[in-house]
Amino acid sequence: MNGKVALVTGGSRGIGAATALRLARDGADVAITYVNGEEAAREVVGKIEAAGVRGLALRADSADPVAAAGAVERAHEAFGRLDVLVNNAGVGLLGPIEGFSLDDVDRVLAVNVRGVFLASQAAAVRLERGGRIITIGTCMTQRVPGPGGTLYTMSKSALTGLTKALARELGGRGITANVVHPGPVDTDMNPADGPHAKGQAALTALGRFGAAEEVASVVAFLAGESAGYVTGAEYAVDGGHAV
Repeated sequence: MNGKVALVTGGSRGIGAATALRLARDGADVAITYVNGEEAAREVVGKIEAAGVRGLALRADSADPVAAAGAVERAHEAFGRLDVLVNNAGVGLLGPIEGFSLDDVDRVLAVNVRGVFLASQAAAVRLERGGRIITIGTCMTQRVPGPGGTLYTMSKSALTGLTKALARELGGRGITANVVHPGPVDTDMNPADGPHAKGQAALTALGRFGAAEEVASVVAFLAGESAGYVTGAEYAVDGGHAV
């Protein structure tokens, strides 16, 4: 990844932070976006720079259509190029279908679908030949083990269709598009010692939560030269979720 530039949305914590740091260790300059966690974002940038590459934190709410595309433009302008877009920013809202308000629906779709589309659209005209678009989905698009996931699962399922269409549309420039579906992963949003963790772990064949770094390693593979012939694909990093 030496000399390459990556943008990781929602890169101040969890899977996004782990991905940003892994790409930095692999030699890429990395920009991340954040909404509220400015201090955490700056800490991630510090770790990126400690790896000997350039880092940049951009405040951008993916629910804002101007900000979603603007983050791509700002990263490209700051670093002079863009090779990898990791669509990681997302919101998870679970509960009975009858309990969701219109505002809930609009927020989830704005971040998880529209924001991803607009960032990918902005990246499509800026990515270098051979670039990469990697989107973070969820294991729930494959198997939904219980109630409460209608809104979240619907929003993340849209990303599979987007990814396959992007792969076809951008393949002529050697740009690949793939989606990674994490299972239960130990983050501050869903800690491995949380109140629902035991049941989630039991749904996996491995009987445990994953680490954010385990997801990041698959993203790094897809971002690298070795995955140049992989596109339009779905990668499950879920410990055998509900197999």
